[in-house]
Amino acid sequence: MEIYQSTEISELAKALINVQRTIQPAIKDATNPFVHNRYATLNSVMDSCREALLGNSIWMTQFPVPVEPGYLGLVTKLTHAESGQWQSSLAVVPLPKADPQGMGSAMTYARRYALSAMLGIVTDDDDGEDAKMPAKTASPPRRPQNAHLTHKDASSSPDPGQAEKNASKSNLGVASSFPTLPRIDGITYQPVSAQDGRPCVVATGNTAAKKELLSGAGFKWNPQRKMWWMYADVL
Repeated sequence: MEIYQSTEISELAKALINVQRTIQPAIKDATNPFVHNRYATLNSVMDSCREALLGNSIWMTQFPVPVEPGYLGLVTKLTHAESGQWQSSLAVVPLPKADPQGMGSAMTYARRYALSAMLGIVTDDDDGEDAKMPAKTASPPRRPQNAHLTHKDASSSPDPGQAEKNASKSNLGVASSFPTLPRIDGITYQPVSAQDGRPCVVATGNTAAKKELLSGAGFKWNPQRKMWWMYADVL
């Protein structure tokens, strides 16, 4: 029988509670070219939790394991460095193609969803790009409640270059949708979506010189992603 956690996990659980208190929302930073829906890439999910994990002495690793032919098995393991306590999950996803590209697509898909499930990061139910199939839950052990959670690469924050290219168009659309946003010289706004679907607004441009104005307007500074953002539904 597979074992998905250490005998004791109390110290790990305390650390994970702190992680979930400080974890950042993963931003949908890419568009699926087939169905044109927005989704959060693996890098976005990693960016949303990396600092929280490291700050609480939790080592996260993901590695493939053998499973039935035509499928990829991926183990995600969280280890508390101070106590040695650990917990893991096994995700099993079908391989879209029996070649390195298919393996890479399935690996990215599995890593994204497995990590999101273990840490409670809400993600969209997209098709995982080339994988295009939901993760298959490993059937054997039902021991830890999180053991069978099965659950994707680019920066979690919007691309500054792309934001600048669309600055005038974006600002016009945001200004009409959110008229209470302040007009600040050198600052443009870009609408984005958090991973839970909640609309956000990101400020770009000369933000360093305008940080006091942005803060006063309700924007929050994300040090990991180096951006000013706020939820749009509070405007």
